[in-house]
Amino acid sequence: MMEQTGLKSLTAVLDAVFARVRRHIPHGSIQAYAFALFCTGGATLFEIWLLWLDPKASPLAGYYPAVALTALLAGIIPGALAATTAIFIVWWTFMGPAYSFSLERRGDVITLITFAVLSVLMIYAADYFRRLAKRLEDEEHLRQLAVQELAHRLKNKIATIQAIISVQLRDQPQVRTDILARLQALTATDQLIEDANGRGAFTRDIAETELGPYVASRVTIDGPNVLLAPKYALTIALLVHELATNSAKYGSLSMPDGRVVLRSSMSDKILRIEWREAGGPPVIPPTKRGFGLRLLSRALEQFGGGTEMVFEPAGLACRMHLKLPADSRSDPLAHDGDEMLPTVTSRPATH
Repeated sequence: MMEQTGLKSLTAVLDAVFARVRRHIPHGSIQAYAFALFCTGGATLFEIWLLWLDPKASPLAGYYPAVALTALLAGIIPGALAATTAIFIVWWTFMGPAYSFSLERRGDVITLITFAVLSVLMIYAADYFRRLAKRLEDEEHLRQLAVQELAHRLKNKIATIQAIISVQLRDQPQVRTDILARLQALTATDQLIEDANGRGAFTRDIAETELGPYVASRVTIDGPNVLLAPKYALTIALLVHELATNSAKYGSLSMPDGRVVLRSSMSDKILRIEWREAGGPPVIPPTKRGFGLRLLSRALEQFGGGTEMVFEPAGLACRMHLKLPADSRSDPLAHDGDEMLPTVTSRPATH
């Protein structure tokens, strides 16, 4: 696992470096041809050092990567320039007789022809991957612009909806406040999803966003940090919001010494979340089921899950479970890594 993690990190770094270099070497520009000559010069210095160590070493060993790198980052013509320059340098300098275009050995002719043929193949393959990478970068850029535009439009629509609700329900302040608070919870989760480039939101971020207004020493979050797809993230955010709101009104968060523990675990793609309150007022089971209770009891059925609520004397205990997609992962620290990391140790929610 550690070797895979290191390999993925190295690959990500190399991709970022190549992408940055490509942006500074426009196709067909002076920079592209200068880069070709730079790679050829570096390969020549390497060959001089290599032949100094071993006079029998291949005089073309350093030029193969130089040609491939030039074609990958600068294009076909700069790659061809690097290959042609390499042939003349090796022919003139490293093949006998030195400093002459005469060739004494038939093997040197075969070596140069082989290098030319392989260079053509390398240049074609490298340029193909260069164009493919450029197309993928352009598509990713367009996707990010689309996500940002959709997020902007969604924020405007929610702001309009909030304004309509404020006007239409001005005579019902409690209902208005509850609806606006739920919309705010969805808006906050949408922001988390947008920050993750539309991939979803992490469970710890959702919990800290919803529980952030409460004193850190009274709220403890424990468990793996699981990346939830957008639909899953919005549902979990609503449920945590309902539990936090009810606790602040009637439960442990309504008392100075009240505490909440939000604990999660995941096995076989089943995410289990437990909300447990302590130190609050005496628990009285509700006599009627409002919107919050109906939401808590039914929201997870669409994901093959469910909710169990137990009104214990010490405080409310709510146990939730849902089945996540096969590609779900947990990542306690990074928001963009692909590796499975160890479970997070307990820590209080931040403001």
